[in-house]
Amino acid sequence: MLRRPAQDVSTLFENVKAFLEDVKANGDAAVLKYEERFDHVKLDSLAVTEVEMKEAEKLVPIELKAAILLAQKNIQTFHQAQRFESKKVQTVEGVTCWQKAVGIEKVGLYIPGGTAPLFSTVLMLAVPAKIAGCQEIVLCTPPNKEGKVHPAILYAAQVAGVSKIFKVGGVQAIGAMAYGTESVPKVYKIFGPGNAYVMAAKQIVSMQDVAIDMPAGPSEVEVIADETANPAFVAADLLSQAEHGVDSQVVLVTTSEKLLEEVEYEVQHQLSRLPRWEIAEKSLANSKLILVKDMDEAIELTNEYAPEHLIIETKDYMELAEKVVNAGSVFLGAYTPESAGDYASGTNHTLPTNGYAKAYSGVSLDSFIRKITFQEINREGIQNIGPAIEVMAANEQLDAHKNAVSVRLNSIK
Repeated sequence: MLRRPAQDVSTLFENVKAFLEDVKANGDAAVLKYEERFDHVKLDSLAVTEVEMKEAEKLVPIELKAAILLAQKNIQTFHQAQRFESKKVQTVEGVTCWQKAVGIEKVGLYIPGGTAPLFSTVLMLAVPAKIAGCQEIVLCTPPNKEGKVHPAILYAAQVAGVSKIFKVGGVQAIGAMAYGTESVPKVYKIFGPGNAYVMAAKQIVSMQDVAIDMPAGPSEVEVIADETANPAFVAADLLSQAEHGVDSQVVLVTTSEKLLEEVEYEVQHQLSRLPRWEIAEKSLANSKLILVKDMDEAIELTNEYAPEHLIIETKDYMELAEKVVNAGSVFLGAYTPESAGDYASGTNHTLPTNGYAKAYSGVSLDSFIRKITFQEINREGIQNIGPAIEVMAANEQLDAHKNAVSVRLNSIK
């Protein structure tokens, strides 16, 4: 019942690896070649210019600018609250340990073009990167056939503090940021969603060249609902995720057979009015309406599925939320659509999919920082823990480790 849509990837990794090796060996020339081949655009250069940034700002409608600024403020507020506060700890008399949070110096953000311009993802990645203190924030996104990047993507990048923007999509973008080219700087960690090719590229480069945010697959939502839920709300929530792509998956889990039937009707009724109905309709073929005997079964099933997005529309939603242990992001109550987290509530929408929520968190401020540990030991401290270190090192047959302590202890006597 909980199987995700499966894609045949037998030749995918082989092809992606060949593209990556080409980018690694030939830099900009390979990237420009693949831009012409896959994005159907012949570019003279990869970087977005200052003139293009100013032009884009004029093209974004005032109401969209206002919405982007509101979202940016809320995302900033939520992520600023995640700042790490360092605290010195004396583990034993004379031994002091602490941590320092340091921003990853160079990060790469991938923003898909595809079927929709995801300017919201620019905010979700660049805002916490800026708060973390990342010194260089590089963004790659595919241009259109005229060689232009969507104005809203450029405006969001400017608002969020992106350092450099490049017109590069797909596997070639991941390769450019992982290895560096004549134009695109090499980064230390790559973030962002993408299709199966982009995800494969991220996984390949993560094996030895660069860190990535998380493995990911097609987007998904699960709704838990009871007899008190509004079927129109539930149907709208399912369709909002189904329109992401033909390989998205939406799941309803309910204790009410009546609600299940009403939601099924509402989905078809609302689907017919959606501009992207063909994408949503194909996605619905992967989707499930599941009737369970009680909410305990619903929660057990949910924690096994580990959804990227989980919406709980029940009378006792707060009680059920306490029992959720595997989910990317949870939306509680009738007036909390998943769309809120996608855009403007403040939480991050870059989340683990494909069951990875069992082991991975979504992107947060922590994703953009490293924690470095420090320790300081004085004479009293080495006397307190030195003998234990000597015994442990000797029993691991690491005599040089033991000696590093012994010479200090002997000097104190």
